[in-house]
Amino acid sequence: MINIDMEKLGKKSSAIRELFEQGKLLKEKYGVDKVFDFSIGNPSIPCPKKVNDTLIDLLSIANSKDCNENYNKIDSYKPLNSNQLHGYSSAGGDIDVRNSISEYLNTTYSADTLGELIYLTTGAASALSISLKALTTGKSKDEVIVFAPYFPEYLVFIKNANATTIKVLPDYNTFYPDLNDFENKINENTSVVIINSPNNPTGVLYTENVIKDICKILKDKEKEYKHPIYLISDEPYRELIYVDKKYPFITNYYDNSIITYSFSKSISIPGERIGYILVNQNAENANDIYMAICGAGRSQGYVCAPTLFQQLIPHILGITSDISIYKKNAKLFSDELTKIGYEVIEPDGAFYLFVKALCTDDKEFSKKALEYNLLLVPSESFGIKGYVRIAYCVSETQIINSLPQFKNLYNFYK
Repeated sequence: MINIDMEKLGKKSSAIRELFEQGKLLKEKYGVDKVFDFSIGNPSIPCPKKVNDTLIDLLSIANSKDCNENYNKIDSYKPLNSNQLHGYSSAGGDIDVRNSISEYLNTTYSADTLGELIYLTTGAASALSISLKALTTGKSKDEVIVFAPYFPEYLVFIKNANATTIKVLPDYNTFYPDLNDFENKINENTSVVIINSPNNPTGVLYTENVIKDICKILKDKEKEYKHPIYLISDEPYRELIYVDKKYPFITNYYDNSIITYSFSKSISIPGERIGYILVNQNAENANDIYMAICGAGRSQGYVCAPTLFQQLIPHILGITSDISIYKKNAKLFSDELTKIGYEVIEPDGAFYLFVKALCTDDKEFSKKALEYNLLLVPSESFGIKGYVRIAYCVSETQIINSLPQFKNLYNFYK
């Protein structure tokens, strides 16, 4: 017998992936330049030159006769021969790499992190799945709070941990969490809260005051229920911010916090799957939490993150792709859609526009948009109704060429 739940999960793609596949078919039918795919957050900006240059150096030096002598060609932590570069690392990742991440975070965010509490992962998805498995008991009474709108795969990861998802509604004026609803949803079964800022799908960045308010509620509830409530900060868009606002680094505000991170978006390498989990050293029983993360990774079949890309990390910390292009795309797209008559949530970061649907049923609106070769993700999959997500990590040409179709779609409704 097979696992029926897994069969259902395999047969039913996420709304984002489903649209992405539909886009492929439409492009074959009408031509690539006639289909405007805004479905998936696949960075269009090339990765920084240093990424490819460093990978080439790592590979060429590791294959040289004397890697020790040649390794001074790049700023490296230690010489690695070919077997080491492509072999296993420690399950949690190379300690020198983990220390380099810690040093960078401490310098950049005035944080107080430890490399020994960092666990390298195959991207943020595995980081989240591992963390949720580690921070819940495996009993269905465990509750995990998510702030709508949220990344849809959170629900899959939570179910995989045999926990229950509790949705908190947003304040529709700001798209920050509705803090009254949040406070009311916390109870003795609350194990974990997930935040995502800058947010996918809105692009909204939680301000320092919002973070402080969330943390105060959690601290009060921890005292009330006399057990830790863990806060996972999911941060794949941390460097993609276009406004002059401080990024509130969560370990500076809340002790029982964990960060999940991916290099996918910041340096445009989503297919390489490299990221990490950081346990706040001030968390209650931090070392035990880290051991639980190691165990959860092991239980899900994660042996170690790709060694080659682990060794890339120290050389690219603090480097990003040219995010000024995303900022330009955001302004262009937002301004033009607003001129047409659409209601747009102005993004602070990430690379998504959240746009009010032109009818009450966002799924129906997304379906109608397909008739105009526009691929827009309905907001129902993000936990609220009435909007669509538009990924603008595409070429400027695609945005400009799509505008007549957005106008035609608007005219159909208006």
